[in-house]
Amino acid sequence: MEGIFGKFIEERRKSLGITLRGLAAMLDIAPAFMSDIEKGHRYPPAKEKLYQLAEALKLSAEDRDKMFDLAARERENTVSSDLSDYIMENDKVRVALRLARDSGAEEKEWQKVIEMLEKESKGDSND
Repeated sequence: MEGIFGKFIEERRKSLGITLRGLAAMLDIAPAFMSDIEKGHRYPPAKEKLYQLAEALKLSAEDRDKMFDLAARERENTVSSDLSDYIMENDKVRVALRLARDSGAEEKEWQKVIEMLEKESKGDSND
């Protein structure tokens, strides 16, 4: 484990003036467990606790997504837990991801997909 997730959490916690014990209490976990997470001695907590952590640390949607990605990177061969249910519940998503993998899709192709989805999203919000 690299401990990048723990450093991210520690920095956010300290920037809000929250003590380690205080954050542990908010999450209903032992302070020693929280300390081990911040030091990179334990894997990040499960999805439910990650959502609680995002709320306790008042993370923006972008920072919450970053936190989920950092948590997944701490565990080898895992997908961010906020995405795993979506991927597994949607056949087309899995087909698209495998097609992208097998065709060697690169960043420019994914950027086009992102732009298309953003355009669709903005179109839906104007209805």
